[in-house]
Order: sequence, then structure tokens, then C-alpha cells
Amino acid sequence: MTVVLAIETSCDETAVAIVNNRKVLSSVVASQIEIHRPYGGVVPEVASRHHLEIINDCIDQALTEAQLTWDDLDGIAATCAPGLVGALLVGVTAAKTLALLYDKPFLGVHHLEGHIYASYLSEPQLQPPFICLLVSGGHTSLIRVKHSGDYETLGSTRDDAAGEAFDKVARLLDLGYPGGPAIDKIAKQGNPKAFPLPEGRISLPGGGYHPYDCSFSGLKTAVLRLVQKLKAEGDDLPVADVAASFQDTVARALTKRAIACALDNNLDRIVVGGGVAANSALRSRLETAAQPHGIRVYFPPLRWCTDNAAMIAAAACDRLSQNQVSALSLGVQSRLDVTDAIALYD
Repeated sequence: MTVVLAIETSCDETAVAIVNNRKVLSSVVASQIEIHRPYGGVVPEVASRHHLEIINDCIDQALTEAQLTWDDLDGIAATCAPGLVGALLVGVTAAKTLALLYDKPFLGVHHLEGHIYASYLSEPQLQPPFICLLVSGGHTSLIRVKHSGDYETLGSTRDDAAGEAFDKVARLLDLGYPGGPAIDKIAKQGNPKAFPLPEGRISLPGGGYHPYDCSFSGLKTAVLRLVQKLKAEGDDLPVADVAASFQDTVARALTKRAIACALDNNLDRIVVGGGVAANSALRSRLETAAQPHGIRVYFPPLRWCTDNAAMIAAAACDRLSQNQVSALSLGVQSRLDVTDAIALYD
């Protein structure tokens, strides 16, 4: 058994969890949504300050819920890349301090590796190889998971991440922040076929289109022009129809690429991770498209889609079980490809 306490502070959630391999013993998430809502997005300095104010309480609560002491832990982990540097520093500094104080191994975990591991929390028997569709506010990638900790990026966004596009379109439609849940909610009242919108494709130098890469900046611009046109015509803006059309276009683009990627690589499992994995249209469309091909799709429960420390702890448990630990001199990084996650360990 490997028991790890992990801290996640890469953006605007202060999270602490304790996991025994793939069994969650406690999970605490303090969201900052209400703090950042007036600004329409995350303010890095505000996020860092709030992490600092509440992280000790979150750590205490996680230990209390798990009914464990520091002696029961095998390691201390924290997200160290990618993310907001100031926010990451709060979690990593806390984890290093605890590791020194209680003489425990320290592990710096890649945030995207954590999202890959989110599905393991509800499917503990899941094993590679498989394709991971990782879709969040900052990342959209198709990753081939070859073995535990061994990744190959096969496709990614060339501009906006899917979650970022949701936030920007929600702002255009005055739906507030965060955009993903707001669009998903109102889209249920709209017609996804009301407005044809461009899916966004990446041209190849020799002709044709990249089978796995995607682009959402053109889609975002198309929605902007559509909203401007509809407002100029003087009628009430059909917000539900615009939201449903946008959401359906994103889900279609992601589904098409994920299915093609799995088939081309002879893999019959797709694991979805990240905040956009909670989107109802993506869940429905991808599961429906996968069935005729005999592909099984794994979506994490909604609480493991958004940022949390349980997924970070699960990834750290696997690393620690392979005798991989990080140096206390390890720093934080705002950017780091998940294929380089092994560099975080001695």
C-alpha cells in the first residue's frame, strides 16, 4: 500500500487529498469561483494570496477526514507544473516543508498527468494502453498513454483550449463565469442545429487536414460575428440556440478527433479528463460515436473532472511505488509538456 497526501494549487482551487493507491481517503477542495467571478476570470495574484490564506486549514481537514496522522503517510506530493507560478509556489512550498518536517519523500506532479489519473479513481482496474482526451481551460490534447508515466502527445489545439473557448463565448453571451457550466445549462434549452458554425481544422503543408489537431479561435470569432449580426437585426438574442450550436460544434470536433485517434492507433479505450469532461454534450456525443467501433469511453465522475488533489495523489502513488521521488530543489514551471513529466523525478 502507498499512502500519499497531495496538494493542488495550480490555478484557482486550493485542494488537498489523501489517497491509498487509487482509493480516496479524503478530498478537500476550496473553490475560488466566487472570488474571481466579478473579474470574469482568474486573477493570478488574488489566487495565490487566497491559497496562502487557507492551505493550512485544508491540510488539517484532509488529515481529519482520513483519520490519519503524519506517521501513516508514505509521501507528500504537490502539483509543480504547469500552472500559475505564484499559485504553484504556495502548494509546492507547503509540500516541501511538510516533507522536511516529517521526513517523507517529496513528489512534484505534472498537473495533466493528474487529469489522466482522474479516471483511475473510479476505475481502479484501468490500465494502459489507451488514448486520453484531455480537455480543460488551459489544455486540449490527445495523448497516447503507453505505460504508467509514459506519454506521447498525438494531437493538440493550435490556439484556444476548449475550456478557454467556453469561457470566452459565455462572456459574449453574458452568461458569467465560469463559462463551461453556464453554457452547458442553457444549451439544454436551445437547438444545437440552429446556427451552423465552423469546426476549425488545421491544414497540412502537403494538402488535407491534420487528423487530431484542433483549433477553436475561428469558432470563437464566428460566434462573435453571429452575435453582432443578430444584435444588429434588432431581435432578442437567442442565447440558448447560440450556446447549443457552439457547444455541439465543440463536442463534434473533439469526438471526431478522439475516435479517429483511437482507431488509427488500434486502441479500444478512450479516457477523458479535465474540466470539459463534465460537459453533457461531449459525454453523450463521444459515447454514442464510440459504440459502433467497440470503443469504451471512460469519463471521471464530475467531482474528479475539475481540479482536485485526489488525482494528483493517485499519480504520485504510482510514481512512489516505482521508487520515483523528486528533489527538494525542484522548482515550479508555468509550462511543461506531459511527455516530459519524468524529468520531475530523480
